[in-house]
Amino acid sequence: MLNTTATPTHCPYCALQCGMNVLPGPAVEGRADFPVNQGALCGKGQSAASVLSSRVRLTEPLVRDPDTGRLAPATWEEALDRVADGLARARAGHGADACGVFGGGGLTNEKAYALGKFARIVLGTSQIDYNGRFCMSSAAAAGQKAFGLDRGLPFPLEDIPRAGCVILVGSNLAETMPPALRYLSELRSNGGTLIVIDPRRTRTAEQADLHLAPRPGTDLALALGMLHLVVADGRVDEEYVRDRTRGWEEARSAAMAHWPEYVERVTGVPVPQLRAAASMFTGAERAMVLTARGPEQQSKGTDTVGAWINLALATGRPGRPFSGYGCLTGQGNGQGGREHGQKADQLPGYRKLTDPAARAHVAEVWGVDPDSLPGAGRSAYELLDALGGDIRALLLMGSNPVVSAPRAAHVESRIRSLDFLAVADVVLSETAELADVVLPVAQWAEETGTVTNLEGRVLLRRRALAPPTGVRTDLDVLQELTARLAPDLEKGFPTDPREVFDELRRASQGGPADYSGISYERLEQGEGVFWPCAASDDSGTPRLFLDRFATEDGRARFVPVTHRPAAEEPDAAYPLYLTTGRVVAQYQSGAQTRRVAELNKAAPEAFVELHPRLAARLGIAEGDAVTVTSRRGHAEAPARVTPSIRPDTVFMPFHWPGPGRANTLTNPALDPTSRMPEFKVCAVRVERATSSPDSSPCGD
Repeated sequence: MLNTTATPTHCPYCALQCGMNVLPGPAVEGRADFPVNQGALCGKGQSAASVLSSRVRLTEPLVRDPDTGRLAPATWEEALDRVADGLARARAGHGADACGVFGGGGLTNEKAYALGKFARIVLGTSQIDYNGRFCMSSAAAAGQKAFGLDRGLPFPLEDIPRAGCVILVGSNLAETMPPALRYLSELRSNGGTLIVIDPRRTRTAEQADLHLAPRPGTDLALALGMLHLVVADGRVDEEYVRDRTRGWEEARSAAMAHWPEYVERVTGVPVPQLRAAASMFTGAERAMVLTARGPEQQSKGTDTVGAWINLALATGRPGRPFSGYGCLTGQGNGQGGREHGQKADQLPGYRKLTDPAARAHVAEVWGVDPDSLPGAGRSAYELLDALGGDIRALLLMGSNPVVSAPRAAHVESRIRSLDFLAVADVVLSETAELADVVLPVAQWAEETGTVTNLEGRVLLRRRALAPPTGVRTDLDVLQELTARLAPDLEKGFPTDPREVFDELRRASQGGPADYSGISYERLEQGEGVFWPCAASDDSGTPRLFLDRFATEDGRARFVPVTHRPAAEEPDAAYPLYLTTGRVVAQYQSGAQTRRVAELNKAAPEAFVELHPRLAARLGIAEGDAVTVTSRRGHAEAPARVTPSIRPDTVFMPFHWPGPGRANTLTNPALDPTSRMPEFKVCAVRVERATSSPDSSPCGD
């Protein structure tokens, strides 16, 4: 224990990054002084101290014994030597791009920055991406096109209750971010209205004034249908469109092809509900559209989000107080994690890897020749799909793709085909179990670092505890590997997070995500600083776009889009839609939360949610073992029969491995712009299980 008093810090889970104190014990309590959660914590946050226990986490390196094939304890020196040797062999035998690096949206800004730097100047590989690609990359791409900048929310959460109407698309805040639900409750208490769009009547949808339940994969048509009505009813903000945007005529023409009756046929949403939604949204003086994974995790996710942005622009919302468009980021550092270099196509500061000026700036900070920096590599799924082929060795930090990736059985087979796999993690995840070397690393309360929440608020997580004996930080790991692989560069990889952040500030200076005016000293004094922040006397930017958008001419861009079907629609062999999501007591792949007793008690296993009419037709009762089959494999879990889901759709949460692994089923069809896989919709068939659960779900 470092001290006997409370240490103010932030939750290790979602992108709210709720303020909490770590107390002796250890234990946690909510911090009432932090504006995002004001002391409230969800069940995951309340139990966060449980994952600090040595009983549930790794405390010594493991290496695979060549004789037994099993992981066995090893010294740090042996483990690091093995990792360096595995990476060096791949590089020597097949070239620098034979080394892959896969990061995570839970890594701090410092670790994400150092990992990207390590990949590009130590390994010299272009093959780096991270699981945040699966989070909000479609919204990021659409935001870049429309506004010239991607920040999840361009305004603080506290602005939401002051809007007159909020359209919430594909988000179940009540279960994914429970402390944020109060903002929607305050909205309604203030007289505002809430429209929720979701194929399921979730706990969040139950709070809505209007719930629209479209078929999975049809959110794009729904947005275009609403825009059609806005135009037809003469509710376009013509002055705003003229003064602050470009491209309206093309977007208008595309939308007008989506008349209400056509949209009803495509989406299943009745025309009167569509008209009611358009009327509620345009009738409010101030209004917002907020999207989440529902519309984004589609093979047309960028266009889908773009259609919702077009609706917001046509009605004059973005860049006005208590109005606009925003994306609800999911992972703890999903925002900061994609800003500082662990994405395949980015350099720190959200700079483009293809921009010569950006390469020159970052290369100067790193002390290398700009021409030595590799080009853009593969996106996350494409990288995983190349394992064992072009990519022979993989260093993976803070991710569990065996459970979280689409077409997961195939991804697992690709991981098994590697010549070498090293995993740095807190727990022995399902992916770590396949590794040649597993490195036990420190977690949130055991190291200092910064994260950036969904508002673009840069926060300081403070070290409250010493990690267990035998555990090192990810920054230690990267320095030690650099010492073995490129000794001349070792000084460029400090282990002090403050030093790393100071370098990150220089690397981001002048970039779209400019952190140069943010320092540990400033963060230690308050509740965070919103980027961009270009100088120490700059107070940051809580609200973007009030004067101009981040485009060359300061105007937002309409992007014309049209509806198209999902990559895989139901047919005679696979007649139902599958959609996936989270439950309140588990998080992401469940690698950590499944080790917490109270969370497992609340959500012990996967399940298949289906409508009573569908259940009756299939002869399935509550609790029956159900097999769900797609073209990629099958999963098995107990049935939950509920009228809260469409009769043509089934739902599975994605937190579990084994027979109930939902991502065995999901489709890796990629959005052409964001490279986001189509997690949210695929075609399946459902049957009563005829055999006992199989621990190895079928797949290619």
